[in-house]
Amino acid sequence: MPAARTRKTVARKSAARTSAAAEPRAPAKRDPKPAAPAKKDPPSKQPARKEPPKRKQAATAARAARAPARARSAQAPAPATPRQARRADATERATRESVQRVRDAAPALPQNIALVLQGGGALGAYQAGVYQGLFEAGIAPNWIAGISIGAFNTAIIAGNPPEKRMATLREFWDTISRPNVFPSTTLGQEARFDGIDADTRAWLDTWEAWRAIIEGQRGFYLPRAWLGPDPALFAGGQPGPAAASWYDTSPMIATLNRLVDFDRLNDDGIRVSVGAVNVRTGNLEYFDNTQMRLDARHILASGALPPAFPAIEIDGEFYWDGGLVSNTPLSHVLTASPRSDTLVFQVDLWNARGELPQNLLDVAERQKEIQYSSRTRLITDTQRVFQHYRRLLRELLEEIPAEVRASNPWAQHAAELACDRRYSVIHLIYRDRAKIGHFKDYQFGRVAMREHWLSGQGDIARALAHPDWLQLPQGESAFVAHDATAP
Repeated sequence: MPAARTRKTVARKSAARTSAAAEPRAPAKRDPKPAAPAKKDPPSKQPARKEPPKRKQAATAARAARAPARARSAQAPAPATPRQARRADATERATRESVQRVRDAAPALPQNIALVLQGGGALGAYQAGVYQGLFEAGIAPNWIAGISIGAFNTAIIAGNPPEKRMATLREFWDTISRPNVFPSTTLGQEARFDGIDADTRAWLDTWEAWRAIIEGQRGFYLPRAWLGPDPALFAGGQPGPAAASWYDTSPMIATLNRLVDFDRLNDDGIRVSVGAVNVRTGNLEYFDNTQMRLDARHILASGALPPAFPAIEIDGEFYWDGGLVSNTPLSHVLTASPRSDTLVFQVDLWNARGELPQNLLDVAERQKEIQYSSRTRLITDTQRVFQHYRRLLRELLEEIPAEVRASNPWAQHAAELACDRRYSVIHLIYRDRAKIGHFKDYQFGRVAMREHWLSGQGDIARALAHPDWLQLPQGESAFVAHDATAP
């Protein structure tokens, strides 16, 4: 009997081996992907408006369409927890759906598409997420205007060819979200911190903000205390405007020169405007590549927020952060001359509306929100009224005989003021995780950076789910604003 059982066992094992050899083996389980699922290639049928083809744009777009999936997958945070995975999947799904809606609608985009980027420090990763959504939808702004961190994002986008913009944006934010001295708190496992409880997260955010103050941020700024006292001080001198600050921002000059092709930024057909305040006059000035050649100094000047950062000298004048006067360049874009039909994507990092503060920390946060929101809604409301009267004036001039318009000086002046152009503004405001604290603009931790970026992707996906918003207003209305992130 034992021998018989042995023979039966051997026979069963042999049959099992034969069966296993005949059937295809199930693939081995792989480790979780290090990035979000690869996205579809950019649609071959682009909207009507593209960037001016000064550098063989068609060939560049073809190279971007053939970019390997692993390059595109590096653009998004890596989900590791169920909550992070669900959120990333939802964002990807919304992005694909919105891109498909835009492709199906095939809207005829206006001649001028402007991307307007507000200042907000570490919150600027939100703007990178918004741009990613525009890039994937094939919407290419031909005018980008920025203040402070918005100026940095502007330079990265305009200073790189289309197929490299997303990878370079990711490299920029990966760089400046690392502390200067010790490794990142999360040791590269940022996504695993997504599901931590609120109290632990508050401690993490506070710790990251403290590190930003003590260590500085890699490739951005470092404390002057590391550099030792200024030798001029020993002789009774003064540090001077270029050194009168808590931090040294020369590392950002090196970062910009490494990641931005300023020849392309100045000559590739994208208009670039960055705002800064003249320290001597107190006036807000715009550095525009249609009027001058821009370099790293102009970008850094737009983000030189005192007293943390020093004034930047340009042609004998010193400049501070443009947010001291106005934290959004929207007025500059809407009042530019000559006027043209324009679609504007206004990306704000500060929400003017908020809760009543309950303690001093809440007061500090709310103060920043009100100060740096720059009354964007007031600007759009004012411009809507102005544009209505410009068009009204144009219609009235049409009723005046041509010989009177040619000879009457008041009619000639009215003709200069009149305008029949149309404007559509899509307004996005960063609202997610509004309670990071009053230090949210200098909390550059990698966990927060990834959340900001993902929020930008989600918000622009919701905006593009309305392809009709990409159209200019019709009928009597000459100016329309869409609040894409209204609660």
